[in-house]
Amino acid sequence: MKKLELHWQILIGMGLGILFAFILSNFEWGSGFITDWIKPFGTIFINALKLIAVPLILASLIKGVSDLKDISSLSQMGLRTILTYLTTTVIAVSIGLIIVNVFEPGKSIESDTREELVESYGGDAEMTRQNAQKQKDSGPLQALEDLVPDNIFGAASSNSNMLQVIFFAVFFGIGMILIPEKKSKPIKEFFDSLNEVILKMIDLIMLAAPYGVFALLAALVVEAPSTDLFIALGYYALCVVGGLLLMIGVYAIIVGIFTKKSPRFFLNGISPAQLLAFSTSSSAATLPVTMERVEEHLGVHPQVSSFVLPIGATINMDGTSLYQAVAAVFIAQAFGMELSFAAQLGIIATATLASIGSAAVPGAGMVMLVIVLGQAGIPEAGLALIFAVDRPLDMLRTSVNVTGDAAVSMLVAKSQNKLGDPNVKNWDDKYTKKEFEK
Repeated sequence: MKKLELHWQILIGMGLGILFAFILSNFEWGSGFITDWIKPFGTIFINALKLIAVPLILASLIKGVSDLKDISSLSQMGLRTILTYLTTTVIAVSIGLIIVNVFEPGKSIESDTREELVESYGGDAEMTRQNAQKQKDSGPLQALEDLVPDNIFGAASSNSNMLQVIFFAVFFGIGMILIPEKKSKPIKEFFDSLNEVILKMIDLIMLAAPYGVFALLAALVVEAPSTDLFIALGYYALCVVGGLLLMIGVYAIIVGIFTKKSPRFFLNGISPAQLLAFSTSSSAATLPVTMERVEEHLGVHPQVSSFVLPIGATINMDGTSLYQAVAAVFIAQAFGMELSFAAQLGIIATATLASIGSAAVPGAGMVMLVIVLGQAGIPEAGLALIFAVDRPLDMLRTSVNVTGDAAVSMLVAKSQNKLGDPNVKNWDDKYTKKEFEK
């Protein structure tokens, strides 16, 4: 295994996990064995990644902002980052709408299957509707109010408060820029060192990645809904998958055009992060690996990656936006509704804004989908139609989210003249080659 590239090790782990679960599911005790003795190792792996998410964002973002030296560089990079993320999100939603209108998967759902799904998942749909209603009932400036924490230690105690941690890190970094360099040097050296330690911890955690995804995929197979429901919704799932794969191709083409890097170079560089995102369904949990791959394997300068990627993991949800567009029209088709062009333009705007508010954790897109459905006048009970296949699609759309983060980081780095050659470090390296030669 040590001779194989990491992404091949992860793929083998995923395949063996699925095979192992299918074999054991034939025994009466098999499902319980996987749940009790295999799944915990996947949970431990995810917890290890989540463990370093907040320290990584604090260290890397403070380091990245303070390295910019002046406020004008920060504002320039920030504007380019936000505009690029919004552009890719609009492209993703548009692709989803085109595909779902051409293939019309909702019209393939039989009424009997619809009733069975509503009966099976009605409770989950109602819970999601209530969570979304809380967001809809909040004031227009609630998102801005939630951005500023009243206690940074309280904010840092939960990965769900990532935007608050990012706000503090950027604010702290700006403060470092505005004081004399002599005064800020000790604290800068501390965060530089902390950042290196966290990155080394990522290397160590990734040694266990093949085994972690083995456990995660094995557990997913034995906990999945019945096969009949997957078959009934297969057409819809294929439309989502096709759109997501097409979006990955769009990223590769955009990167090739603007950075002159080949699509193969880009996809090979980011593939371990894509596979990990697929296994975890969490952009936040995958963030440490995404940063390591982007910096070391794609050549993005840490000043750019430490700023662009944490923000992307929070506000860039291209895969989620594409899925929301397909799901909304699919549910409308299943209920026999015809959406006007204006209503679908509204879906583009709402899905784009809703994606910014989606948390970087599994299943968060379902909550935001309720807002998209409500805006378009689509029955919210239709959520029950897609709960059966949401988990595997959530895995794939998270991979697209992570791919979009990496692509935007390369585009921003190129615009800032901070896109160089890869500089790969092994888990047991103490120095890079350049540092050793110095």
